[in-house]
Amino acid sequence: MDVVGGSGWSVVVPVKTLVAAKTRLAEAAGPYRAALAVAVACDTVAAALACPPVRRVVVVTADPVPAERLAALGAHVVGDPLRGLNAALRAGAAEAVRLAPGDHVAALQADLPALRPAELARVLAAAEQFEQAFLPDAVEVGTTCYTARRSEPFRPAFGGESRARHLAGGAKELLLDGVASVRRDVDTIEDLRDALALGVGPHTAAVAAEMGLSG
Repeated sequence: MDVVGGSGWSVVVPVKTLVAAKTRLAEAAGPYRAALAVAVACDTVAAALACPPVRRVVVVTADPVPAERLAALGAHVVGDPLRGLNAALRAGAAEAVRLAPGDHVAALQADLPALRPAELARVLAAAEQFEQAFLPDAVEVGTTCYTARRSEPFRPAFGGESRARHLAGGAKELLLDGVASVRRDVDTIEDLRDALALGVGPHTAAVAAEMGLSG
């Protein structure tokens, strides 16, 4: 979504290949695991695209199935260099800077099915005050969003205990109320139930209903 005047945001979303996606949900999701992974990514990207300060979403993936679905939603899709999550994010950020060198860049996890555009806008507005910033996940161990202002080095440190690594790298931790949807990533069936309670997007809701789950 383009905005008129000023600096907007390019949001980079890494999407794993379906064979590697949501492995911790494999037992609970059963035959729905791949469909759930695509649905969650679709709801994340759709919400990001609907966020007013977001000019574009750059999806980084090596899998043609989510690539096609997410491109249809309006994402700009680039290939994954397959050198790990942070390398994928750096590749996406480089493409974002090529497309719009005057915009800020954010990395957003692909598993935020309850994401609200207004809550993401609050996070990005707060992040704009700092050279680098990040939002911790719901359990305050990982990270769901990392940001760098335009012309600042883009140094994501996702994976495992990434909150501590982002802090050590000098990024400002954003301590915000009212942004639960941006912090609720989904790695387990319990996470999915929590996201359903917040209210997920239509793609995830449809697959969850097939799984016998509801908000």
